[in-house]
Amino acid sequence: MATAARMGRKVTVATCALNQWALDFEGNLQRILKSIEIAKHKGARYRLGPELEICGYGCWDHYYESDTLLHSLQVLAALLESPVTQDIICDVGMPIMHRNVRYNCRVIFLNGKILLIRPKMALANEGNYRELRWFTPWSRSRQTEEYFLPRMIQDLTEQESVPFGDAVLSTRDTCIGSEVCEELWTPHSPHVDMGLDGVEIFTNASGSHHVLRKAHARVDLVTTATTKNGGIYLLANQKGCDGDRLYYDGCALIAMNGGIFAQGSQFSLDDVEVLTATLDLEDVRSYRAEISSRNLAASRVSPYPRVKVDFALSRDEDLLEPLSEPVEWKYHSPAEEISLGPACWLWDFLRRSQQAGFFLPLSGGVDSGATACLVYSMCHQVCEAVKHGSQEVLADVRTIVNQTSYTPQDPRELCSRILTTCYMASENSSRETCNRAGDLAQQIGSHHIGLNIDPAVKAIMGIFSLVTGKSPAFSAHGGSSRESLALQNVQARVRMVIAYLFAQLSLWSRGAPGRLLVLGSANVDESLLGYLTKYDCSSADINPIGGVSKTDLRAFVQLCMERFRLPALQSILVAPATAELEPLAHGRVSQTDEEDMGVTYAELSVYGRLRKIAKMGPYSMFCKLLYVWKDVCTPRQVADKVKRFFSKYSVNRHKMTTLTPAYHAESYSPDDNRFDLRPFLYNTRWPWQFRCIETQVLQLERRQRQDLDGVD
Repeated sequence: MATAARMGRKVTVATCALNQWALDFEGNLQRILKSIEIAKHKGARYRLGPELEICGYGCWDHYYESDTLLHSLQVLAALLESPVTQDIICDVGMPIMHRNVRYNCRVIFLNGKILLIRPKMALANEGNYRELRWFTPWSRSRQTEEYFLPRMIQDLTEQESVPFGDAVLSTRDTCIGSEVCEELWTPHSPHVDMGLDGVEIFTNASGSHHVLRKAHARVDLVTTATTKNGGIYLLANQKGCDGDRLYYDGCALIAMNGGIFAQGSQFSLDDVEVLTATLDLEDVRSYRAEISSRNLAASRVSPYPRVKVDFALSRDEDLLEPLSEPVEWKYHSPAEEISLGPACWLWDFLRRSQQAGFFLPLSGGVDSGATACLVYSMCHQVCEAVKHGSQEVLADVRTIVNQTSYTPQDPRELCSRILTTCYMASENSSRETCNRAGDLAQQIGSHHIGLNIDPAVKAIMGIFSLVTGKSPAFSAHGGSSRESLALQNVQARVRMVIAYLFAQLSLWSRGAPGRLLVLGSANVDESLLGYLTKYDCSSADINPIGGVSKTDLRAFVQLCMERFRLPALQSILVAPATAELEPLAHGRVSQTDEEDMGVTYAELSVYGRLRKIAKMGPYSMFCKLLYVWKDVCTPRQVADKVKRFFSKYSVNRHKMTTLTPAYHAESYSPDDNRFDLRPFLYNTRWPWQFRCIETQVLQLERRQRQDLDGVD
């Protein structure tokens, strides 16, 4: 009786999310090796890593340095000769210099031999991305050249040159093609033609950072790609803070034929996360077979160069091997994203800066209260990670608290060790805000300090009076607006000086080693309008809420109140937002933020999105809002609102140059350093633009009068 030989067709593939750190070549190497080890342990024969994982994505102008290229090659050499990388195709990211041109590349190797170097073809160059500053895109579609390997690599691989360019891998059982991050987002992504040319497994190595409400876009692109064209799709991403304002939010995934078969976490404290899936190549082939439009297009497609690989992803006897089942993608709400993303970013910043904790000026308002809640959320995640056996997190927390036997179990107890909060009262502070700050500090467990800044303020004003012979007064006491603003700013700036003093010496005063990172708590809307004092408590080491709107912050605080059982947040949520820099009226707050600004927080979010995301100047914004607000505002009111916003925005734009480094979470962030590149010296009268608005308003008003006259 004849026996039927069955060729293997089930493949186990791995992708990962790694918390890489710019220029931390030693740490990056160890995390890459660990991911490969885990992938092999799970039975994978192909491992995909994040974009530029060897050096870390956020090297920025360090990419210009020959050291970055050299050390990346040294790490590649270490990977090539490591026994961990044997018997698995490894796909790693690094910068490569080819013919004196720098490229962002994938280096794919197997058993000590480099198979292909695939340069990125579409570079990300918007928002926070500046890839065209450092790299050149490979523009020769479906073409390769010889890349002559550096001697240190030649000595290991015994190869003089390897293919460099736009090619695919042809293994014994399937065909694999690469696209890199931005290429997935382009109008005609490489996976389209690769799929038509018979590529069955697509890989995408990303360096994609978190933005609120963005995760679905990434998932939709992958599922749509494989729905239209069939195939298996692996997406790897960096995660964590790799050295600046961005938090890379993982979400590694494996998809097939429009379905998700493995979902990675968006936020976690694990430095290495590996996903695997076992999938049947015949499912791809049968799916494609019935799409006649795809098959017609495939018959006309130009072929890709193929690199033949004498290796199979499947095993000969795989009949009983279980297949992965599809899963439904689980998304976080925006409030949950805020509770997790900035908290993970704080953890990375704390452990990598080797500081002993945080110092937070706690005013009793929503912004500083939300910042305190983020630290508490961080403590909660640390305790959960330790509870689930994370030795890396345990080692880090023991280093931070300087106690080798410490094991965190209660977030409140951990918070008491690493968060110092301080209510800085003045004669203009109310009892209500003091109580709110104290109650929240008690409930989250922070080490809380109460102090009065009046002696310092009086001393500074005494110097001014001694020199000038003048004593400025608040408006409420008969002073001019100029005097009142100066007196408010002195209070605000004194608080910044005190914050840094206590951050440096409060642990010393308690007999403990180390210093604290100062946390800022200005939200994205206040920064946009410049509603803050330059070099006040908005000036800090880092600001976890600087990219979050007031509206989203309130939703996050509501979530914390319910999830963490913090009833003190209820009174914070219902209280009017106030800076408390002007004198009290009969012991009550006389100053509110929205009255000071002359605009509501809801309106600020609208202005911010139109200015940045919709790319509108004063006139375009007026035209847009004329329709959007037609039921609640007259044309004249819309014009006045738009003019008021742009006048205040431009007067205060200089403050953006000194903004504290903030977690990037919102697409309309006014961060001047990298994201929102604009002048900071404007003609604040906007004469031409405002005249265009005024012309339109007058025409509309004239037409309205004519319509009324016609009715009469």
